[in-house]
Parts: sequence; C-alpha cells; structure tokens
Amino acid sequence: MGEIRNFRSGNQDEPPPHSGVPRRLAAIIVGDIASYSRLMQADEEGTHVRVKRIERDLIQPSIIEHHGSLVKTTGDGFIAIFDSPVEAVRCSIVIQQNLIGRNASLPKHSRLEYRIGVNLGDVIVEPDDIYGDGVNIATRIEGIAEPGQVYISGAIYEQIKHKVVCGYESLGDRKVKNITDPVRVYRVLPDADAVGKTRSRRENTLIFLLGITLLVIAAGALWYLLAQPQGRVGEQVATPAASPAPSPAPQAPPREAATQAPQVPQPSPSLASAPSSPAPAPSASATPVREPEMVAIRGGSFAMGSNDDPTERPVHQVTVKPFSIGKYPVTVREWNECAAAGACGFTATGKDDAPVSNVSWTDAQQYAAFLSQATKKPYRLPSEAEWEYAARGGTQTKYWWGDKLQPGMAGCKDCGDLAAEQPAKVGSFKPNPFGLHDMGGGIDQWVEDCWHKNYQGAPVDGSAWTSGDCSSHVLRSGSWKNDARYVRPSNRDGYDTNVRYPTHGFRIALSP
Repeated sequence: MGEIRNFRSGNQDEPPPHSGVPRRLAAIIVGDIASYSRLMQADEEGTHVRVKRIERDLIQPSIIEHHGSLVKTTGDGFIAIFDSPVEAVRCSIVIQQNLIGRNASLPKHSRLEYRIGVNLGDVIVEPDDIYGDGVNIATRIEGIAEPGQVYISGAIYEQIKHKVVCGYESLGDRKVKNITDPVRVYRVLPDADAVGKTRSRRENTLIFLLGITLLVIAAGALWYLLAQPQGRVGEQVATPAASPAPSPAPQAPPREAATQAPQVPQPSPSLASAPSSPAPAPSASATPVREPEMVAIRGGSFAMGSNDDPTERPVHQVTVKPFSIGKYPVTVREWNECAAAGACGFTATGKDDAPVSNVSWTDAQQYAAFLSQATKKPYRLPSEAEWEYAARGGTQTKYWWGDKLQPGMAGCKDCGDLAAEQPAKVGSFKPNPFGLHDMGGGIDQWVEDCWHKNYQGAPVDGSAWTSGDCSSHVLRSGSWKNDARYVRPSNRDGYDTNVRYPTHGFRIALSP
C-alpha cells in the first residue's frame, strides 16, 4: 500500500544517529484513508476539504478526549500515541463509529473510510515524530485492516481484553514486512455480542445445509412410497390393521416442524412483541418489575452552571418543574431484569447493589423504555438541568455540603475513601438535602441532553437540550476514578452516544 510510507519520516530502519534519545512505551494508533488516491483523482479540492474537516472536528478532539497526543497528520491519515492501550482502542472505536454516521448519507464510492491499526511498543520520541518497530508494526497492521475497521496487535489485546466492552476476532499470526517475528492480529468488534454473532453465522450456515439435506431425504422417501406398485402399497397399509388395538398414525407434520424449527433464527422476546398463543403465556410485562426507588422533587428556580470551567458558562437562571428522580443510580440487579426480558443489550456483571456500568447513552434509553412499557409510567432520563437542580439539593455552594472537600461525602479518587477497582454499592455515602445518594462521584451518569460546549442558547425551562449534533450526549456526576473537581454539581462532560465506557452509568427520572 503506497500510503503507508507517509507515516515514516525518512528510513525507519535507520533512526536518527544520535545517542541518549528519549524512549517510551506507548500505544500507537495509525490511521489511513482507504482509496485516497481514487478520491483525490475524482475530486481533489473537495476531498482535501473533507479530510481536513474530519481531522479538525473528529480525529483531533477524540484523541485529546482520550488523553492521547496527535503526533502528525499526513495527506491521507494520522498517527497518535497514548499512555493507555485502553484509551487508544476506545479512541479508535469512537472515530470509526462517528465516521459511520458521517458516511451514512453518502454513496459508497464517495465515503471517507479509515483503516486503523493499534500496537503497543517501545518507541523513540522526537518533538514532531516517533520512530521504531512499534510504529512500523502499527503501520503494517493498519495496512491489512479493512476500511472502517480497527485491527490491534496481540500486545494491545493482552492489555485490554478484560477492560473494553467489545468483541475481538482473532485473525491469527501475520508475517509483516521488515518485522522478524509474526504479529498476532485481532479485529475489534465494538458490539460486545459481535463475537457470538460472527461464530453463529457459521453455525447457522451448517444448520441450514443440514436442513436442506433432511428435506431432500424426506422428499426422496415420499417419492419412493408414491412410486411403489399399488399391490405392495396395499400390503404395507394392511399390515398395521391386523394389530389388536389400532393406534393413531405417527404425526409427521409436527415432527417435521420440530426438526426444522432451529433452521429459522427467532427474535428474542421483547415487550413490544409477545408471542401469540391460545393460552396466556408468560411475558416480561406480566412479571413484576423492580422499580427504582424514586424521590419527588418539588421544582423551583436556581442558578445553573459555574465559572470554574468554560463548559459550565454562562451561569444562567433556570426554572425546573416538579419531577421525580431515582434515589440511587440504576443498579446491576435492576438492569439485569431488563436484560433478562430481552429489552437491554447485555447482562451486567458485578454485585447486585452496585451501580450498573459500561452503559452507553443508547443502552440507558433502552432501560427507560423497558421500565415505561412494563409499568405504564413515563420513565426517562433526567434533563441536565433537572440533574443539577437535584444534585445541588437547594444549595449554591461548590459541593452540596459546602465549598471545601470533605472525606466520606462522595466516591472519587481523592475524596478520602479507599481506592477501588469499581464503584461502591449505591447509598454508601451520605444523601444530599433532597435525600439523593451518589449525586457526585461513584458513577458517571447519562442525562437526556445532547452535548454542547457551553450554555450559550441553552433552555431556561428545565427541559432537555436536544437540538444540534447529538452524536455525543451529556454525562454528570464524575466517577470513582475521577478527582474531586468532577464531583461538583455543576461539572459536565460529553461522550459518544453509542459507545460503552466502564465508568458510565445512569439514574432514571419520572414525569408527574
């Protein structure tokens, strides 16, 4: 692939001849546009403008958001380094999923699709470039990736396999140019269930072929019976009649249907479509659903935002109508009831009374829809204004308990509690004046609003801000992995709408 050479500054096999060069272990992302030469030939200026827009609006912000550094961009791609392999892979997934949305309305021949390769290696770092086999391997992996896909090395896989909620398909060991040892390569499947789906496609094909074979055999047997001389058929029919107790003939159609049934994949049961049956059949809506404990909020006016961060400005007066909000974030137990009903996309792990995590905004919406359908109540995500109003608990201080950080009030990295690999169970810390737990720290919490960089033009009636580019949505609260500044009621952040992240959860709201 000619474009690969664009990532190499000079001859990578002969690094700059000087001693004492800085080295570091880093996760390296190499991205490259598929069919770039063809796109440039068809529309040189238009392609150039589109590439620069994607670099400015998507690639650079995604790298920064995931704590990486953009080393350089070229005419047809980019290279970036990260301290964390986890963040490097998450960044790659976010870029690819956002590009899917950008390309959706374009004809296939006009789409800008990136191939992305990720590797972990020891590299030589210069002010405007990086060198070494780690970079070369990332480049070679990118070269064999399919357009729109993320391929990773075995070194990356070993670091992230239990930390990123996605699937992985092993592509085996690959011999790559100028690298002595073969490189183990994996394809990243952003959907956590994608591995099973990939495998089941092969199984379904075998089942289909087996079904066809059985049908051919059955048709041959039927032809054989019909082709027999009349006398022999009569003898065969008369034989069972001599038995002392006639019994019904074997019911061939039901047996045939039972044999063929697995050939047709059946959709998972859901609340929207229960199977029809003469007798009442159990359904998700017929099973009692554990409703989250809710707290009624009277509503009122408050000053939303702060001057502590540009995203929290300008401070503006907002009036919130009465509503109810979950006393705690949604727990693993509550989420798994939705998963068991087939209405939520995965089964959560962890203790039942821990907040559910690894949840995308889309996942949270699935739970709200499930709860609304099962209870016939208008459950939803809170708006950003409702969340901050409830988190403040009637206060206007930096934290709901005052302006100084106090130990034992919230679960965060420097809040005074012991460091942990997961959030504490819900309700482990004191409630705020409205009786709500974990409205700061513990778990990041999705709200309804689309992400905006500040409050210019934000609603003042407490409603969700759903206009604009909604490829990202707002998160509140901060998590057990964040420091204290994220615990502030005014703190806000945004993240990709469809991507799961280990510190992301949510709580539910209810309209009157």
